[in-house]
Amino acid sequence: MQGDALDVIAIGRASVDLYGQQIGTRLEDIASFAKSVGGCPTNISVGTARLGLRSALLTRVGDEQMGRFIREQLVREGVSVEGIVTDPERLTALVLLSVEDEGVSPMIFVRTDCADMALSEADVDEAFVASARAIVVTGTHFSRPNTEAAQLKAIRIARQHGRKVVFDIDYRPNLWGLAGHAEGFERYVKSDFVSAKMRQILPDCDLIVGTEEEIKIASGVDDVFGALKAIRAVSSAAIVLKRGAMGCIVYDGPVSDDLEDGIVGKGFPIEIYNVLGAGDAFMSGLLRGWLGGESFETAATWANACGAFAVSRLLCAPEYPTFEELQFFLENGSKYRALRKDEAINHIHWATTRRSDVPLLMAFACDHRVQLDEIVRRVGADDRKIETFKVLAVKAAARVAGGRSGYGMLLDEKYGRSAMFEFARHDFTWLGRPVEQPGSRPLRFEFSQDIGSQLVDWPVDHCIKCLCFYHPDDPPELKAEQQEKLRALFDAARKVGRELLVEIIAGKHGALDDGTIARALEELYALGIKPDWWKLEPQASTGAWAAIEAVITRNDPRCRGVVMLGLDAPADELQAAFQATANVPVVKGFAVGRTIFGNAAEKWLAGAMSDEQAVADMAERFRQLTDAWLAAHGRKAA
Repeated sequence: MQGDALDVIAIGRASVDLYGQQIGTRLEDIASFAKSVGGCPTNISVGTARLGLRSALLTRVGDEQMGRFIREQLVREGVSVEGIVTDPERLTALVLLSVEDEGVSPMIFVRTDCADMALSEADVDEAFVASARAIVVTGTHFSRPNTEAAQLKAIRIARQHGRKVVFDIDYRPNLWGLAGHAEGFERYVKSDFVSAKMRQILPDCDLIVGTEEEIKIASGVDDVFGALKAIRAVSSAAIVLKRGAMGCIVYDGPVSDDLEDGIVGKGFPIEIYNVLGAGDAFMSGLLRGWLGGESFETAATWANACGAFAVSRLLCAPEYPTFEELQFFLENGSKYRALRKDEAINHIHWATTRRSDVPLLMAFACDHRVQLDEIVRRVGADDRKIETFKVLAVKAAARVAGGRSGYGMLLDEKYGRSAMFEFARHDFTWLGRPVEQPGSRPLRFEFSQDIGSQLVDWPVDHCIKCLCFYHPDDPPELKAEQQEKLRALFDAARKVGRELLVEIIAGKHGALDDGTIARALEELYALGIKPDWWKLEPQASTGAWAAIEAVITRNDPRCRGVVMLGLDAPADELQAAFQATANVPVVKGFAVGRTIFGNAAEKWLAGAMSDEQAVADMAERFRQLTDAWLAAHGRKAA
């Protein structure tokens, strides 16, 4: 079936999960929440996509910000959204959750007349369903006539076209009206009505997956052994019994009189941090193995490992492993029972789930503060004009970028707030924001030394930029202090989920040779600092660049790369420096400032240049540099 467009379509719930960020307290006492996509099939669609399957989601979302969030996030994850219908009448579902105790996670489902529960037969397109090797139907969507009809139609289409049908029992008594609003975490309430609904699905399935409680509700039998026997009596499907910390057992054939007589995947002893979403991660790993042609033993092992990742982390879909991360764990294991504390695994997770790929970055750096302060004093201007000037710089950069990929800017908090708002109105690839106190050595942060508290209110796609005047031959005390600051910044960046660019300038405080910068980077990598980007000064030789590239490749092959800074060099010198990186793949672009804005800033702040003239001047200088970079690397802007 290699010609099929999709591997799997998951059908059913799509919500926005709001996870309490304070751990070990009541939901009543949660003060802040982290947002992620949620709902069993939505989680499965993300989980399988991360593991390399071509996945899609069939559901409805509201015509509002939360619905668009789900759609956009799925696109970022590589999930097909062809089957997502926008419902103009209903809101996207919400779920509020917290981790109160080990294995105890209260939740509130806000699903009154929500969009996903309005899914209908009309939303199920035959060609779309037939394009996938398998579909996953989920328990909650058999709870209403319209959603039941939609899933039954999808099953009929799948069977007619020889596709596989997977049933994730996904029993939530609350969503069947069998528990109160406060009982969202309740896992089992016996119901003959629910059992009758689910039993009718079993004969058409190829794979049935559930916990002990879910196996009982699907069969209508009160003990696990009897439930398995009852399911086997009506279905030849492989049955996967999820048993939490004990892993799972696969029954592929007759169910014997021994409950343990099945296929058992390798288990993983993991600290239970949050059980929510673990089953969806488990299903993702199972499907990756099953649809990938692996044995049930391997598929079950992958499923158990994915479940282990989920219970060791807070969120659902955002925390699920990528295939590279999963394979690393299977090959190397972890010395931590709490996988969220394993830096090696966390780095792979971070680097393989970044929001977008940035193979080219040509940035107009206008995050300067001290230099513009000096110009203001020199020409006798009001320093409040700097904020307006930076807005003009954004307009100049946007004029050159023209909505194409690969263009970005550096803007600061002190004078660049209005410029950031202007930036958001244009289609740029990247924005970096400085956090260092200008000129500080040893490194100090600009507004507070509690750097983590500064980053929380940043947009998630803004990249932290930190300039450090660091030379490998600095006195040991100075190096230790700066290293401590950079490590604290790296930890804060990872904690709040923001990318980090570290700018190293060594030439102002010591001699440079072919190994200077490479030695500096090696020292920082030895501390566990792995920024997404490096920003480095031009190097005097190809040997220096080769040494830098070797250090990055050895320590962090997943690094986005290097951008070159300008140091107020004339344009012709920068163009020569660009040419020197033509055969250095790790150098992905540049971030240049004063070479572009210096002339315009001097004249505009002095009142000798109009707004349009300033924009035109900066745009032309930025364009010349971008053209020179692209020409040096044999490329054109996309």
